[in-house]
Amino acid sequence: MHFINNRSLYLKSFEDLWGASSGIGAGTAVLFSKLGAKLAITGRKEDNLKKTADECEKNGSKPLIVVADLSKEDDVKTIMEKTISHFGKLNILVNCAGILAYGSIETTSLEQFDEVFNVNLRSVYQLTMLAVPHLITTQGCMVNVSSICSLRAFPGILAYNMSKSALDQFTCTVALELASKKVRVNSVNPGIIVTEIHKRTGMTEEAYAQVLEKSRKNHVLGRVGEVDDVAKTIAFLASDASSFVTGALFPVDGARHITCPQATYSGVTY
Repeated sequence: MHFINNRSLYLKSFEDLWGASSGIGAGTAVLFSKLGAKLAITGRKEDNLKKTADECEKNGSKPLIVVADLSKEDDVKTIMEKTISHFGKLNILVNCAGILAYGSIETTSLEQFDEVFNVNLRSVYQLTMLAVPHLITTQGCMVNVSSICSLRAFPGILAYNMSKSALDQFTCTVALELASKKVRVNSVNPGIIVTEIHKRTGMTEEAYAQVLEKSRKNHVLGRVGEVDDVAKTIAFLASDASSFVTGALFPVDGARHITCPQATYSGVTY
């Protein structure tokens, strides 16, 4: 994905926004377009990508659209090939794609496990591997979208928790491996953010409303997060404003990750 300029939050030039068809990815693409980034955006649904691109164009940025299924190796290769062919270089990679699947150790099949890990982790590994030579050339940076689920254990979404925990280890290790080459690698770890990810698992509107209401109480700031909360943090980590930050796991969760489960303070249960 993309970002940045001299100690400011203006974007440099050519970048790839991976997983930009909805949610945090789409919101980040739109924000980056406002900051002057030249974008390559990708996802499985062309119609959704076009909607994101239309919003970006209102800000004077016409993204390169690459329709791809990140669980397919050839598609991931195509993303990088088309991005470099179009822009000639890569300054920032933002890995936003992810899927959520419900299931415990008793109910999560190996097929479901593999699907979650292929999208949430394996595709990140492959795309990063392809991006690294270009990021070294530009002394660029990478931001991964992880989750509070990597920092705290939440029952019933076992494969998702594991994939995000592994992504955090990936972030930290790659940050160490690329530091000498002046490539920074960080992650954001959002709490409950208002997106469509829960509904795509089949959750009803009523059930989702209950999740949001409970989450408002569980997040110390008294609200759930918005896409823009995460997008702005990604922008910071992708900018020269964070030039001395690498290997960071950056919670964007209203302090949810440091609260005690089922502890009550001032009449509020966290």
